Amino acid sequence: MPSEQRFPLVAILRGITPEEVIPVAETIHNAGFYYIEVPLNSPEPLQSIAKLVRYFGDRACCGAGTVTTVKQVEAVAETGAKLIVSPNCDPAVIRRSLELGLVSMPGIQTPTEAFSAINAGARYLKLFPAISLGPDYVKNLKVVLPPECALLAVGGINLVNMYDFYAAGIAGFGIGSDLYKPGRSHENVSARARNYVEKYQSIS
Repeated sequence: MPSEQRFPLVAILRGITPEEVIPVAETIHNAGFYYIEVPLNSPEPLQSIAKLVRYFGDRACCGAGTVTTVKQVEAVAETGAKLIVSPNCDPAVIRRSLELGLVSMPGIQTPTEAFSAINAGARYLKLFPAISLGPDYVKNLKVVLPPECALLAVGGINLVNMYDFYAAGIAGFGIGSDLYKPGRSHENVSARARNYVEKYQSIS
């Protein structure tokens, strides 16, 4: 499968090190992932993100997760990254991300948070933690959201529950520890990445 296909899957590489980031990200990208996130609570995250940007260029959309302040947004932007993912909804973070030309994916749970993010300019909303809310919650939330807003499920997503979330109206997924965690072999990560892409293809 061509790696340039932009499946709405975000690889969350929490705990990745600068030494490991390129070989792990490459195997995930080759499987079909276009969005690659390094959470800021990983070791030396800005160094890892900068390496991803230099290595992939426009072939992937790389950036940071667990971004909670404007200062962090600006530091990530200096690396040349294009993706800002947050666990929460902070309009100032969203607005600054968009001002800098970055893709903003703020975390939301409630309709109030969703519309606060939308009013700040966000068009990609991260439902987090999705597993705690469930597909039925997604159905009810989608009724009130503008159709142009893409809702991504993050937190507890796996190959078993992807279909139910997708059928409820989820547009994409952030995959974390079920895809990558420190110590997992590159071969294992590669196989998991392929499984996720194939699963998405089968349900979409």
